[in-house]
Amino acid sequence: MNAAELHHLDTHQLREMVQSLQAKVQATESALTFKQAVIDKITHEMAVLKRMKFGAKAERYSPEQISLLEEAVEADLEALASEMDRLAPGKQAMPDRQTARRMPLPTHLPRRDVHYEPHSTTCHCGCALKRIGEDIAEKLDYQPGSCTVERHVRGKWVCARCETLVQAPVPPHVIDKGIPTAGLLAQVLVAKYADHLPLYRQESIFARAGMALSRSTLAQWVGACGVQLQPLVDALKQELLLHPVLHADETPVAMLKPGNGKTHRAYLWSYCSTRFSGMHAVVFDFAESRAGQHAREFLGVTPTGGWRGTLVCDQFSGYKALFEMGVVEAGCLAHARRKFYDLWVSHQSTVAEQALRFFTRLYDVERQLQELSAEERLQRRRSEAKPVADLLHAWLLQQRALVPSGSATARAIQYSLGCWNALTRYLEDGRLPPDNNRVENQIRPVALGRANWLFAGSLRAGRRAAAVMSLVHSARLNGHDPYAYLRDVLERLPTQPASRIGELLPHRWVNADAGDVRRARVDEHV
Repeated sequence: MNAAELHHLDTHQLREMVQSLQAKVQATESALTFKQAVIDKITHEMAVLKRMKFGAKAERYSPEQISLLEEAVEADLEALASEMDRLAPGKQAMPDRQTARRMPLPTHLPRRDVHYEPHSTTCHCGCALKRIGEDIAEKLDYQPGSCTVERHVRGKWVCARCETLVQAPVPPHVIDKGIPTAGLLAQVLVAKYADHLPLYRQESIFARAGMALSRSTLAQWVGACGVQLQPLVDALKQELLLHPVLHADETPVAMLKPGNGKTHRAYLWSYCSTRFSGMHAVVFDFAESRAGQHAREFLGVTPTGGWRGTLVCDQFSGYKALFEMGVVEAGCLAHARRKFYDLWVSHQSTVAEQALRFFTRLYDVERQLQELSAEERLQRRRSEAKPVADLLHAWLLQQRALVPSGSATARAIQYSLGCWNALTRYLEDGRLPPDNNRVENQIRPVALGRANWLFAGSLRAGRRAAAVMSLVHSARLNGHDPYAYLRDVLERLPTQPASRIGELLPHRWVNADAGDVRRARVDEHV
């Protein structure tokens, strides 16, 4: 339309034309804003994926890294046999199983004699006993890097007058009539469940140390130990559930499906006490899925009873049913911060940078409160942290109105706003931690260990692993060497009364050298 044509248009027509052009401009601007939001979203997701891919080296599986199936089956069979022996002592648990013939221990291994003699060498008739011989049983021991043999020597004493034969009894072992000592069993368990070394790798390590131990034998030991240690894990769980505040998290673990040789995703759930608790413990629970019912079953939560406390967790929907039944939800400040951190790393977003400054101020306050009592911590949080949290909340609401929906920035902001009450619940309770990092740190070694194995061979194997890892990681939480802890526990467990099982829990354990108490004399010779 040229100038002459415009000159002949009246005012009304010009007004309609301007309005039409303005509508087109607004539509174009809206389309551009939407497209830019989509571009930002895709760019953010690409940046996160690149960081996941290139941020850490991924171990490539070689053909030699076989599955845990064979060793899991052996361990499961031994665990079942041990359980059957408990139910029917004195009977052969599984008559169809063939017991391997025990080979003599290599003669080149150093020997250490452990002597058992009667407390008194005077017969009940008053005569002096005369030593007429001895019985010797050999057990394989292990110190990191070397194998030795313990020779358990039981002297035979007889009375010349009444021909009474006296021998000192041998203390019971976790695996009676077997060759492993508690030290060797502890080494196998710690290597498998703390260092994530499959049994086929341990087999080659023991071979280098001078002893050929098949993985099937190692698996049988693992299964037997799992049964013996289970009461201790049950007691640990009972004490953990007495605490009013717990952390919870879960991580996926592949598990073999029976029959078809394929795997599906199972989960290792983790529950632990807070760093403010007097008891330091973590209990793992292996389950076939991520369904929330597993958390409810572990905690014993029902609509009418069970554990009632505050659960620190992320926003996983599986926990929601717990909160509808009376459990109090506490959120994770670190999860909320992580959303903005990813945004800042990917785009150097000024909004994310400002949000991180708020979170830094909250954590600066928290670092000063670690050694205070719950009451003192609550007062300081209300006076120093709550004003920062209120400013952060107001700022988040303001920024949410300015950023387009669907963008990465909007999602980061909405995450915090959507669970704000849970995120800030720690400001109203001095017993609560600000985040869920403690349990994430406990489960991280398990996630890292997945680089060493492919899948769990069975549900029973997964539950056995969870039980042993509960003791190993709880020992670490209490500052103990897991090997020293398990060695002592496995020595004492066979004679420990059930009423005193709590003395062996990691948070109560005292490293008393049980070996020196039960052994009269130890002779070392090569």
